[in-house]
Amino acid sequence: MTFSENYNSIKNLVNKELQKIEQKMISEVQIREPLNSYLTNFLTSPSKRIRSVLTILYLKALGEELTDNQLELLSIIELVHNASLIHDDIIDESTLRRGELTISAKFGNKLGVISGDYILSLAMQKLAKINNIEVISHFSKTIKQMCIGEINQNFDKFKIGTIENYIDKTKNKTGYLFETALICCTMFSEKELGTEQAGELGINTGIAFQIRDDLINYTNTDKSKPFNNDIKEGIYNAPIIYSGNINDYSSGIEKTKVLLDNHIQNSLKITEKLPVNEYSIALKKFLELLNNV
Repeated sequence: MTFSENYNSIKNLVNKELQKIEQKMISEVQIREPLNSYLTNFLTSPSKRIRSVLTILYLKALGEELTDNQLELLSIIELVHNASLIHDDIIDESTLRRGELTISAKFGNKLGVISGDYILSLAMQKLAKINNIEVISHFSKTIKQMCIGEINQNFDKFKIGTIENYIDKTKNKTGYLFETALICCTMFSEKELGTEQAGELGINTGIAFQIRDDLINYTNTDKSKPFNNDIKEGIYNAPIIYSGNINDYSSGIEKTKVLLDNHIQNSLKITEKLPVNEYSIALKKFLELLNNV
């Protein structure tokens, strides 16, 4: 079975919660057509929902049935993530996303920027209704760090940095949103679930997910997908950092796989503390899938 097939079998286990999250994501989208329909379709188009899946599996492994507030928090996580994708597509001049024209390709960069901002505003509106200062603080810090990650990446183009800088960038761009999903949802639990433990699971899984994504860019053999896009753009990730060479980075591939596995193992250690049930088993399978590059 492929990664997608294995992942979808895990994702189906929490499909009921994901459907509720998707409805919450689009419940307040109210702008002029045809952009309204386009944004609604974009937000509900087939997607991994990986941050939500991870969080739901973790909570349900601990015997938690997700509350409306927790589902709302995950809809906010997904809105923030999708807003960042719209902005990324403009930055990267991408024309396709999930098999469809990107919003910027369809409507132009001006409406693309505004659409990303609009989705982010919906997330902030939902966050205000939850009315929890600690949660708002987590989200505001995370969005700031996501921006810092992109800014630093831009200024570091065509430079071979250090692994420490790469991990910092990966935390900012990806890891902190995973961490925020888990921490904020555990804060709304009636049980003592341990926000520190949840945060560790989130940050390590987020880093692992991004390392895997970066690795695929260096090892991809599917001719229908862009190859070495990051290198062409001057974004030098772990394989090049380890090898110190932008033309022959083969020696850095295996070292990057070890780095990936280290973060997966950090996450797996946390799952060992969970009760054994179908959700904790699925969570472990998901983490092990991330080594499939």
